[in-house]
Amino acid sequence: MSDGMTGRETGTSDEPARSAERLAELLRRSAAGDEAAFAAFYDATSSTVYGLVVRLARSPELAAEVAQEVYLMAWQQSGRFDPERGTALAWLCTMAHRRAVDRIRQSQRERVRDEQYEARQGLTPADETWSEVEQSLDSQEVRAGLERLTELQREAVRLVYYRGYSHRQVAEHLAVPLGTAKARIRDGLNGLRTALGVQR
Repeated sequence: MSDGMTGRETGTSDEPARSAERLAELLRRSAAGDEAAFAAFYDATSSTVYGLVVRLARSPELAAEVAQEVYLMAWQQSGRFDPERGTALAWLCTMAHRRAVDRIRQSQRERVRDEQYEARQGLTPADETWSEVEQSLDSQEVRAGLERLTELQREAVRLVYYRGYSHRQVAEHLAVPLGTAKARIRDGLNGLRTALGVQR
């Protein structure tokens, strides 16, 4: 047996290098508008990206959203990829890490803002607001008033009024923090009061 064995004869493999080259080529083709190439790039990397993001976010729902955003960014920015500065997978994971951190910080800011808003609005309980609206209007007027709310407010109020959900059930149904659900309900009810001219 010769001492100058090739990698294939000794059982070693240059598969990682070939994989990196393949991903770089798919990304280059994506930059030229090749959607099939980008689909192949997604298939080859999505489990890695999702795994990275879910470890950071600790939320499957948020991780799925972030991963979707990352691939949109990757498609839009594929022309900026420089193979001289690293592999396509490293480029993608760096993008995913940054986006995940941004979204986590955003979620934390929103949670704090919701809690502060809830504390400021503590003198006007949502249940009391709804009782006033309900006593003053018939169902047809309520439905008309709901259409004037934002989509997020309308959905939250409908869950409370038509389906009898508690604040916690609304939060679970909408997959948002409890403070966010309470804020949407409160804003919606106050908006309904204003839209329909209910006096305090």
